[in-house]
Amino acid sequence: MKVNWRVINAANNSYAVLYAACMKRGYTLKPSSRPKLDITCYSLNSFNVNRYKEEIASATCTTIVGGPHATACYDEVATFADYVVVGEGEWVLPNLIAHLDGVKNELPSGVATLSGYIPSKHAVILDAFPPFSKIKGYIEISRGCPHRCGYCQTPSIFGHTMRHRSIDPIATYAQKYRDLRFVSPNAFAYGSNGLTPRYDKIEGLLKRLRGNIYFGTFPCEVRPEFITPKSLELVQTYCSNTKLHFGAQSGSNAVLTGLMRGHTVDDVTKGIDLCHDYGLTPLVDFIVGLPMETDEDQRDTLKLITYACRFGKAHVHYFVSLPGTALVHSTPRLLLPETQKMLGKLALSGKVTGAWSDH
Repeated sequence: MKVNWRVINAANNSYAVLYAACMKRGYTLKPSSRPKLDITCYSLNSFNVNRYKEEIASATCTTIVGGPHATACYDEVATFADYVVVGEGEWVLPNLIAHLDGVKNELPSGVATLSGYIPSKHAVILDAFPPFSKIKGYIEISRGCPHRCGYCQTPSIFGHTMRHRSIDPIATYAQKYRDLRFVSPNAFAYGSNGLTPRYDKIEGLLKRLRGNIYFGTFPCEVRPEFITPKSLELVQTYCSNTKLHFGAQSGSNAVLTGLMRGHTVDDVTKGIDLCHDYGLTPLVDFIVGLPMETDEDQRDTLKLITYACRFGKAHVHYFVSLPGTALVHSTPRLLLPETQKMLGKLALSGKVTGAWSDH
């Protein structure tokens, strides 16, 4: 049976992970720029689903769709795809392919079709699957998040309990790279419950790695309350990155509470100041146009963006309501003229990046 993977740039790391998982079962996911026989697999998010919907619906092969949008809207996706992988794919996808190949009689849990949905009965243990194999990708060190940020899809896909890959397999696969980058919702939460840092676990990991270590920067980030002298000392001692990427989202404590962020504005300013003190450039994420913002809340966010830009840069995006989140049915606010003006000015100076005008 031939199994193809529809190449989509936004899903490159998913391809690396699922290629490795399917290889364990003897199936090769061949890259393809279009749907092909016998099976073609897709990983879609809420920004690109409409681009591929018609292609999938008209495909003459069996189609399998997973990814964030498929997980949040599996009933919708099942109207144009044959099978929908809901949630984590490392166990589900190879078993679904084996079912279609006639090797397994029963449809595995975690799959939706027009006939219904069988909820998943498990969560993936990261050590049970390689982070990548022939197709190289970033090494995922942690999965899941204990927080419930109203705009974020991560908890609904991966759950509220953090799971971590052990140090030995991370170190083994890290040997295949000179520059080491990792996937995690919060790099400084490695080895912990996601609420209280475990510096011993972080140091234990960093000590085992060789090469240029980039920790707490692309393609992962950290939370502001996890930025402490100890965490930054670890970066200084073991890592090569000169930047630290973290999320502020708003400059209003009322908005942060409404978002259920689990940190305060003061945590953000302390994080910015600590980065500056330790010689690291802070790259701070913000969301503007949040549904619960007042004019004053938005002005407070603009003040915090300006403060972040004194020592680093800000990455600013206009609020988008995503399926599977608490704010899915919320309407974004328009930006104040002064917000548009200031963000434009900071963008021209190279201090702000993002897409805050795309409503």
